[in-house]
Amino acid sequence: MKTDDLVDVLSARVDPVDSGMVGRRIVLAVALASAFTIVATLIGLGPRAGLNTAAAWVFLLLKITFAVAIAGAAAVYLTRLSRPGGALKHGTIIVVLPFLAIVALALISLGSAPTSHWDGMVTGEAWLECLVSIPVIAIVPFALTMWAVRQAAPTDLRRAGAFAGLLAGGISAVAYALHCTDDSVPFVAVWYGSTIVLCTIAGAVLGPRLLRW
Repeated sequence: MKTDDLVDVLSARVDPVDSGMVGRRIVLAVALASAFTIVATLIGLGPRAGLNTAAAWVFLLLKITFAVAIAGAAAVYLTRLSRPGGALKHGTIIVVLPFLAIVALALISLGSAPTSHWDGMVTGEAWLECLVSIPVIAIVPFALTMWAVRQAAPTDLRRAGAFAGLLAGGISAVAYALHCTDDSVPFVAVWYGSTIVLCTIAGAVLGPRLLRW
């Protein structure tokens, strides 16, 4: 068989690639993970109390906005990384921005309060619960996200795993915010931020093992 004939045979019956399939699978994973974590958190931990003041609603929306911004950016980057040779345009600055914003707000909050209040503003009443709950709640979102990524063909497995962990951590933080009653920006910056970073590191470690072809 000549080379031209071989090329013709190999190129016959080639179906067009559905470029949107990867994105749809990740959106499906995010939707399922969000629904599961919210319901599980509200049933297992219970909804937060004290939403009878405007300040409580402001802090709740702040927590949710912080976590949603991280999860949204992570989902966009993860969609690109799930494709073969997927590269990240503009680096990862969009993912870093929510962290920088919450840290800046935390510093402003601490600067406007007496130093004697700083410990309470950072630790809150349930720092240990937050430290444990967000990573535990993130397990199912991480599993669903990794399933979606495995259906594609990522080549940078460590980075894809890291962004899967980041996405799972963001989804988990949204669900936990519906239970958490610690209304302090430094608390959110330290404990929400650190647990989401912890989920990201776990994803980077597990990515090469779980996403290997």
